Amino acid sequence: MFKQTIYLFIFTFFVTGLLCCKDEAEVMNETPETPVVSVQAPAFNADSAYVSVTSQLAFGARVPGTPAQNKCAAWMEREFKKYADTVYVQRANVKQVITNKTYPAINIIASFNPRAAERILLLAHWDSRPWADEDSVNKDKPILAADDGASGVAVLLEIARCLKLQQLKVGIDILLVDAEDVGKSEWTEESYCLGTQHWAKNPHLPGYKAKAGVCLDMVGSKGAQFPLESFSKNYAGDIQRKIWDIGNRLGYSDFFRYTEGGSITDDHVVVNELAGIPCVDIINLRPDGRFGDYWHTHHDDIGVIDKATLKAVGQTVLQFLYEN
Repeated sequence: MFKQTIYLFIFTFFVTGLLCCKDEAEVMNETPETPVVSVQAPAFNADSAYVSVTSQLAFGARVPGTPAQNKCAAWMEREFKKYADTVYVQRANVKQVITNKTYPAINIIASFNPRAAERILLLAHWDSRPWADEDSVNKDKPILAADDGASGVAVLLEIARCLKLQQLKVGIDILLVDAEDVGKSEWTEESYCLGTQHWAKNPHLPGYKAKAGVCLDMVGSKGAQFPLESFSKNYAGDIQRKIWDIGNRLGYSDFFRYTEGGSITDDHVVVNELAGIPCVDIINLRPDGRFGDYWHTHHDDIGVIDKATLKAVGQTVLQFLYEN
């Protein structure tokens, strides 16, 4: 019995020694893991963004060539000057080639850390559609465009405030484009995004480039869902996936869906194809591929705006900026 105990002890000691040597050898051969660096972006204030929506609507429909356009443009310029290092105002007459009508467009660009070579572009259109062509009444009158216009501007203005509070090493440019919604599908897709087309051909700085772009369109309505829009996936799939992963990680999976979305002609297509900047579109699309019932109608007013949606989009984009 005693010998058996000794043998058992020796065997156990021998096996344990082998296992320890094996563990030590494996540890020595392992590649050290890269530590995960957690970057905390500033808190996005949805209340502030909501007020920015109401401020824009107070000017009325911001249609190119109207007093509301000039008043709202002056207001946005003043707001950006509170936060940005440099603000550019780009005025141009853009022509609708189908109707031969000319629109006075006003693009506004706010630049942060202008000396940084590495840059990220954020953009949204701020004009109102001149016609409520999807409505059943007053179809020839302009819409207020609370979501389809004002919501993207509001999110970017609040992001500008956050960038002022906590500087980044990368340069950020916020582009608000005009005359996006003066087109019609039956006129060809090129009839849209006239302000962005002008900027892409005539950037605010000669030779301007950015490593990534994020376009916001209809980012404020109740129950909004942002699927993986197809042009974004084709041109900037890695950037798109990063943003959606961040949104889901922050708890906004109800908004940032991994479902496949359709191909939408929006400002990001112009940025990708004419400016050569890989750009993603965050745009509200229903599961059936259609826009909300308020789209291009007089129902696109403050009643469709939800602070929870503004928060989800704003915080996600901010986190993307601070992680990159």
